[in-house]
Amino acid sequence: MISVNRYKCGYCGACVSVCPIGAVELIETWIEIADDCTECGMCAGVCPIGAIEVLK
Repeated sequence: MISVNRYKCGYCGACVSVCPIGAVELIETWIEIADDCTECGMCAGVCPIGAIEVLK
């Protein structure tokens, strides 16, 4: 499961551009993770402030 800390997220969109299946979307002022997310962790790896975390 992918967890996005909305209070920490700066909404830069870096995570959106690296998702290989397009499961991350920037909607106004929050990040939405789709149900078809494969939990690869690429979004968490590029987040410059660590607002995204892969929970196992």
